[in-house]
Amino acid sequence: MTLPAKMIYYGAMKKYLHAHSPVRIFTFSVVATVAAIIAALWGFGVSGLFVTLVLIVVEVTFSFENAIINAKILARLSRFWQSIFLTVGIFIAIIGMRVVFPVVIVMITAGLGAREVVDLALNHPTEYSKELTEAHPQIAAFGGAFLLMLALHFFLDKNRKTLWFTSLEKNLQKYATFWMPAVVAIVVMAVLSLLPFNPHPKETIVAGLIGVATYTVMHALIRFFENLKARKDKQNAVKKAAAQTGMAAFTSFLYLEMLDASFSFDSVIGAFAVTQEVLLIALGLGVGAVWVRSLTIYMVRKGTLRAYRYLEHGAHYTVFVLSAVLLLGIFWHVPEVIAGIVGIGLIGSAILSSRKANALEQRKA
Repeated sequence: MTLPAKMIYYGAMKKYLHAHSPVRIFTFSVVATVAAIIAALWGFGVSGLFVTLVLIVVEVTFSFENAIINAKILARLSRFWQSIFLTVGIFIAIIGMRVVFPVVIVMITAGLGAREVVDLALNHPTEYSKELTEAHPQIAAFGGAFLLMLALHFFLDKNRKTLWFTSLEKNLQKYATFWMPAVVAIVVMAVLSLLPFNPHPKETIVAGLIGVATYTVMHALIRFFENLKARKDKQNAVKKAAAQTGMAAFTSFLYLEMLDASFSFDSVIGAFAVTQEVLLIALGLGVGAVWVRSLTIYMVRKGTLRAYRYLEHGAHYTVFVLSAVLLLGIFWHVPEVIAGIVGIGLIGSAILSSRKANALEQRKA
């Protein structure tokens, strides 16, 4: 190879394989998609391929707000823990949430053994789907309460300087205390459980309180380890806040996985409306989860949340809508597509508002 050719080759490698390159970030997602296409065609034919592609698109489209919120947390982690999120985290997302979690839910709610549930999933998917659907009230109450806490913690933060809908968010900040999100969420779950037309009052309050408690504990642990690290940095005269490592990073990683679980509840159950084949559901939603994680890494590397100041707001408004859809789904059937369409609209509006604000700032400068 001549010297100019070598220079061109190494220049191309540097351009496309550096840490911030979309080619490097999304390569694994592309490979996973190709593998899924081949597996779907091999095992289920053209119809299986179509179903898999539909599930991938649905998972990515309806989980965009998940990627945005994940990006904020992931940006605080060291490069090592970001890699763990993209590798071990993907394994947990695909195998844990899309395969093991539904089996465990059916085991608990139907009182069946693991072998019986696996047999239902592989050989009697219609009955398996029915058992999983019957567990929806508990799943919806837990996930809805957890996501409600996430939204409330964002909007009831008095230290947040950037406001999108200024009047609304300023008024909410007036009630910002560390205990207010939990109080509001508990009151909401209590009211929902007392509604006369709620056929699952006990499941609503119990699963809801577990959701509130889970978020509170996870959030408290993250804050504890962050403060502990900040004190150590201060003692060691560290001027710039270093990325999270150790227990602080591990706790944040667990929190990210819990967020993924909360965002995944409805998509796992709703996927049975598309197909009864458990393996296709795991394949489609699993690859979708890989794309969401790659998108999260991309936003961290590119500093997307800094460039689009209201994107995080749009994501949290979407989380609030998703929480409402989950909680209303305890006693009414609310199509998942509603949350998806509203979410796309909110995030799209946040992007446009951010661009407008940036352009206005540039004109003033």
